Amino acid sequence: MDGSSNSALQTYDKHVGLKFQLYNSLFTSLPFHRVEKTGVLLSIFLLHCEEGFAKEQSPTDIISTFFRQYTPYRTKQEQLDLLFRFVQYAERQVVLFDALEDASFRETHDMAGAGTLKHLQAEIEQTQTQEQLKEKLKDFSVRLVLTAHPTQFYPSEVLGIINDLSKALVSDNTVQVNSFLRQLGKTPFFKNEKPSPYDEAVSLIWYLENIFYQSAGQIMSYLKSQFPEAVSEQNPVIRLGFWPGGDRDGNPFVTAGITLQVAEALRGGILKSYYRDVRKLKRRLTFKGVLSKLIALEEKLYNNLFLPGYKADITKEDILTPLLQIKETLIQEHNSLFLNLAENLISKVEVFGLYFASLDVRQDSSAHTEVLEAIAATGVLPQNYAELSPQEKISALLNANTTVDPAALENELHRDTLESMQAIRTIQGINGPEGCHRYIISHSTSALDIMEVYGLFLLSGWKPQELSVDIVPLFETIDDLKNAREVMQALYTSDVYRQHLHRQGDIQSIMLGFSDGTKDGGYLMSNWSIYKAKEELSLLAKQYDLQVVFFDGRGGPPARGGGRTHQFYASMGPKIASKEIQLTIQGQTISSNFGTIDSAQYNMEQLLHAGIRNALFTGNETSLSSEEEQVMQRLSEVSYQAYNTLKTHPDFLEYLNYASPLRYYAEANIGSRPSKRKPGKLNLNDLRAVPYVGSWSQLKQNLPGYYGVGSALEKLEAEGQWEAIAQLYRGSLFFRTLLGNCEMAMTKCFFPLTAFLAQHPRYGELWKMIHEEFERTTKYVLRLTGNNHLMEDKPVNLHSIQMRQRIELPLLTIQQFALTRIREMEEQEAATADKSTFEKLVMRCSFGIINAERNSA
Repeated sequence: MDGSSNSALQTYDKHVGLKFQLYNSLFTSLPFHRVEKTGVLLSIFLLHCEEGFAKEQSPTDIISTFFRQYTPYRTKQEQLDLLFRFVQYAERQVVLFDALEDASFRETHDMAGAGTLKHLQAEIEQTQTQEQLKEKLKDFSVRLVLTAHPTQFYPSEVLGIINDLSKALVSDNTVQVNSFLRQLGKTPFFKNEKPSPYDEAVSLIWYLENIFYQSAGQIMSYLKSQFPEAVSEQNPVIRLGFWPGGDRDGNPFVTAGITLQVAEALRGGILKSYYRDVRKLKRRLTFKGVLSKLIALEEKLYNNLFLPGYKADITKEDILTPLLQIKETLIQEHNSLFLNLAENLISKVEVFGLYFASLDVRQDSSAHTEVLEAIAATGVLPQNYAELSPQEKISALLNANTTVDPAALENELHRDTLESMQAIRTIQGINGPEGCHRYIISHSTSALDIMEVYGLFLLSGWKPQELSVDIVPLFETIDDLKNAREVMQALYTSDVYRQHLHRQGDIQSIMLGFSDGTKDGGYLMSNWSIYKAKEELSLLAKQYDLQVVFFDGRGGPPARGGGRTHQFYASMGPKIASKEIQLTIQGQTISSNFGTIDSAQYNMEQLLHAGIRNALFTGNETSLSSEEEQVMQRLSEVSYQAYNTLKTHPDFLEYLNYASPLRYYAEANIGSRPSKRKPGKLNLNDLRAVPYVGSWSQLKQNLPGYYGVGSALEKLEAEGQWEAIAQLYRGSLFFRTLLGNCEMAMTKCFFPLTAFLAQHPRYGELWKMIHEEFERTTKYVLRLTGNNHLMEDKPVNLHSIQMRQRIELPLLTIQQFALTRIREMEEQEAATADKSTFEKLVMRCSFGIINAERNSA
């Protein structure tokens, strides 16, 4: 470890490690029912777990010997009571740890270091590339799209406590910290009911108002002050998107009414933020020719926000115009006093308009086909629509020339599809064109899937020349990614669709999803397929004189496409279009990477830096030679073969269902969306990525984040390709980023937890296959990196993971113990009241385990 790494580790230990020990001790004196004893016993239990797993004991053996050796509890009820108290205690330890990491962000991260805007400024001044920056910023932006995918188990009340706790920890206010810890002890973590899509939206709007509003404003103010000639008012460099209330793919609870309600909440959230800022400005800008304009603006905002029955009559220009006039008056008459405050608010209005975050609508392609077949039954389309060829269907859609009344359709889903398309126009009229302008089609497999949506917009009442909506295909499975070029070429050669693109500025947005890709093809193949699809689609767009914008559906952990996202973008080669960086920010990634103003600003700057630097200083590390591409292709193919062998094992999904809490995901009430796309027997296609990846995570096997990588490296070494692989690792930032994220996924594995399954008569073979691949991948990754252990070159991240793993180990042990008890009852067909108690224990453990994985990105 070099000196700087050692210093960073010491700083982290001082601000997080030591403080955790100090404040954790406060729990032992909390005046709650038997909590004092719980804290002491939990510390003993943790050590007992570590010793037990080192001796290759099973979770059941570890818990049995713990009660016998360290407690007087002998009845089942007494023992279960203590286990539930352990869970409650550990959950709150995770919260404390999260709050400490949030509070120490400035101390543990270099806010002016590599990847920040200050670092970019130094690079630009050193290389005299101001003109190139100005050209890049004409149309470049980073668009973060907040989604409600439930990868985090904190209810909003607990998130609020974390926020307050972090502030108290920053100032080392022990009295306040103690009060918040006591509040935490009394606040339930478990939700009795699923949140509605509107509930999910409200939770995320809290982040918009309290985090993104501030951090994006600060970034824009900095950019304008340092590069005044480069930042255009017409192109906000930061954009935000929003999925709760718009994403109806597999979620029957999202309706057109909900979509309109969420759009209204977004508008209310941004107007409230402007209103607060205007009131603050009034306290400073008390000057002649300024104050009166602020008072008038405040009154207009107040009327639109708070007066019952008041008809919304404010526009973006109504806010910007007086602010720009105030700016000029401050410069000309008041020596620019407090000019920075006015400019900061102007920047925010330019970024957020009246919509705060652009609401995306998403639906699965199969739903559109269903709707059109139902419309055909009404006589608007040919009765035999379902039997027509794709080209005949497109022709029938374009010739329909009528508006379908949603009420004419019997099925609720069919009505909602048309109503949601009408709702987009309503939102654009109130929140502005940017308020809702994208329709995303999941499982896009053909040009017909896109043209069916185009046709549905016309049938819902839109005129072609007025259709101000980007139709965005989502390619996700390996086959879909391979076919993406053919699909897009068919669209680009359609006169009707090409005219639509021309009206949209000759820009085509394409979403490339990772989650279903990794389920389908494994870690390496899904990443490489996306990379190659981007190259092909970039070249194709250029051939048709179009700009393509890629929107990446990437989750929190590496297994869902997350990990070090800014490195992923920095590693994109020159053949890949980089007009914008767009990605989903979901679940725990929102709170872990964007949970405070400091962390949000830092991580947004990292993404901005990656995109801008690629255009200005593209180096050899982002270019792959044809030989390196061949190595990557071969690695991906072999990796896919290894993963496919596992995936097609007849017991693969049943093993996951047997050994993990997969079947309890839907009962955890953490998201409005069902855990499967369709009811019925469990199958990999319909199983959502969140429960799939999350279950492997709770098993501490993290299979989707590395499986097949070791097999691929081993096979290519046997073929005499090791030096080529080593050269690829040295020369390609893309490959190093993939393996770095792979290391993170493996670091979070803990196979002793489930080692008892190795002897299982049915599932032992699968456990051994997964464990052997983990060992194989670890061995080869360490050979490539030259390290002695995983993540040796990232000591601070490693230390954070290790501390979290110690907090969650008791939860993991208890969860596996409870699952074992449930299986025993099911095998004996003994339906007792105890079963529901153990099932509740499994679910309660899930909360702390998943939350402890927060630093997955």
